[in-house]
Amino acid sequence: MDAMGLLTDTRERMSQHTVFGEPITHEGIVVIPVARIGGMAGAGTGNRSDTGTSEGAGFSMRVAPVGVFVIRNGTVKWRPAVNLNKIIFGGQVVAIVALLTVRSIVKATRCRRGLSGPTGGDTEAPAVPSARP
Repeated sequence: MDAMGLLTDTRERMSQHTVFGEPITHEGIVVIPVARIGGMAGAGTGNRSDTGTSEGAGFSMRVAPVGVFVIRNGTVKWRPAVNLNKIIFGGQVVAIVALLTVRSIVKATRCRRGLSGPTGGDTEAPAVPSARP
């Protein structure tokens, strides 16, 4: 298959029929799955004096579930697909940013007060007045 044929075939595959799945009916309930589709394609040709004409093509496609439409008793409801991995990762990022922000605020506050070192005070012991008269 040549490069242009590959691109034409790809465009035909990425149609509405691939976004909405076939309806599933069970006990009077109809479920229609929905997916998000994205793709990239590239093609090219070249001429070299030693090998002649050459062609090349590349293609990448990503499909992710979005949710389902549930039709029951004439009522349509949307049920989104939840990706817990994205939610957990987002929570971890927020927690790390919050901890780094608190750390920066604490350090800045210590510097403004003139406190230094890990104990928050001078590293040398204070001079003890002698007991001699």
